[in-house]
Amino acid sequence: MVSILSQYCIYVSDIEKAIDFWEKTIGIPLVSRTDLGDIKEAILQSPHGGSRLQLAQKDNDDAPIEMGNALWKLYVNTSDCQEVHDRAVAAGCESIMAPTKLERWPVTMAYIKDHDGYLVEFVESHEGTQPGV
Repeated sequence: MVSILSQYCIYVSDIEKAIDFWEKTIGIPLVSRTDLGDIKEAILQSPHGGSRLQLAQKDNDDAPIEMGNALWKLYVNTSDCQEVHDRAVAAGCESIMAPTKLERWPVTMAYIKDHDGYLVEFVESHEGTQPGV
């Protein structure tokens, strides 16, 4: 038996703004769109591997996204933590932690909050980003 975690789906308040952020700022390309009538969806995935990110916007619901306490953060592995952090901040995201080289693990990490309030962690491995990670 083989099981692979394939995709995450998160609600966003403005799907076009979210696609622009994830595709142009973070560098994860849009691979498909679906219009279900009352919900618009978009899927992004790196050509280098990893899980897909599905964005969903409810057309008839202007209520703020309820973060609750179940989702802590989204991880993005990157070959340049400083660059992706700086691009996110320049795009209007809030920096929660500037890129910092950790002593415990051989990585540099940074945190931002995106336009919908999701905490996003950028991780750059100093042992090289492994294919498909």
